[in-house]
Amino acid sequence: MSMNVKMLVFRIHALQRMAQRDISPDDIRQSLENGRVVEDYPDDKPYPSCLVLGWIGKRPLHIVIAENTESRETIVITVYEPDSIKWMSGFMRRKS
Repeated sequence: MSMNVKMLVFRIHALQRMAQRDISPDDIRQSLENGRVVEDYPDDKPYPSCLVLGWIGKRPLHIVIAENTESRETIVITVYEPDSIKWMSGFMRRKS
């Protein structure tokens, strides 16, 4: 599935986590363009959001984004490498 990534807006928290984890804005864009939605959060405020699984080579990334459809922005809230202790193989489902 290819996501229609509009203008990316990075929250300060996301930029801090990206710096800590050596993740570039290009890594985020590539992951979102080729990513799959893992979980939807349609009731999040101020915008609906979701958790996306993307890959940079063999490195999995979970990216939480919100969609501001009015201004056509994809807001990057946070990004992290999913932990195999908390996620099933493939990182698409949480362990119980």
